[in-house]
Amino acid sequence: MNELERQWTLPDLQSAIDWCSQRNTQNIRCIVDVLGEYAREESQSAASVNAYLATAKAIADSRVRASLTVKLSALGALYDRERCRENAQKIAREAARRGVDFEIDMEGQRLVEYTIDVAAACAERGHHVSLALQAYLDRTGDDVRRIRESGITARIVKGAYAGATTDFADIQQRFKAAVKDLCKNAAFFAVGTHDPELIEWTRAQMGAKRDLIEFGFLKGLADRTKIVMAEEGWPISEYVPFGENRAAYEARRQKYLNELHDLGRIAVP
Repeated sequence: MNELERQWTLPDLQSAIDWCSQRNTQNIRCIVDVLGEYAREESQSAASVNAYLATAKAIADSRVRASLTVKLSALGALYDRERCRENAQKIAREAARRGVDFEIDMEGQRLVEYTIDVAAACAERGHHVSLALQAYLDRTGDDVRRIRESGITARIVKGAYAGATTDFADIQQRFKAAVKDLCKNAAFFAVGTHDPELIEWTRAQMGAKRDLIEFGFLKGLADRTKIVMAEEGWPISEYVPFGENRAAYEARRQKYLNELHDLGRIAVP
């Protein structure tokens, strides 16, 4: 692996588990993702299902503090939505059986409604589900309330695909609005951002309620910040992807850094 690949991703499941174990010693839990998306046929989605199931087993067997997250496009959402729904429920069921928390990543706009439906169906079956919601979409305010009513844990992010707006300040305000909405309730939620302004603003918003929020960061960014915040007692997670299908994921990460550079901004250290 070259330097960029080592920064963002890990090569295989064992290295991901080892990484999680190391992060756990720093009081940082992990969110483990099997790299791969946009499956176009059954053999591809079946391989992803098997990889997710193996990951849930490895997390449970190793007893690392980590959850499993899935992308529905890897499970067949692009070619057979009913099969994808079955695949997601199978993984959620097996994760629950092993005592592993289950999360769903949000992808492009055409999958948003479907992804929320799948998450709600998993929650209805008694599975604990966390779901990422993207602040740059016009619908996110309504979606925050909808998933809260469904018993789904929200993870608010800015968004890494194509949204309703690209205006940086506007997205910041949308992010804040979603957090304010979630703060009204005594329910746990998470945020994922490397924006220094949003991190400080959110910390101030939560005040003494730090047990109701988790700050999420990507592997390869904010290493000093995540460790310092964990030492301060804030719940912290790190998104840890592994596998060979790195291209789409790494392209989004590089796009993010390029956009920050163009805006004259930097992520938290």
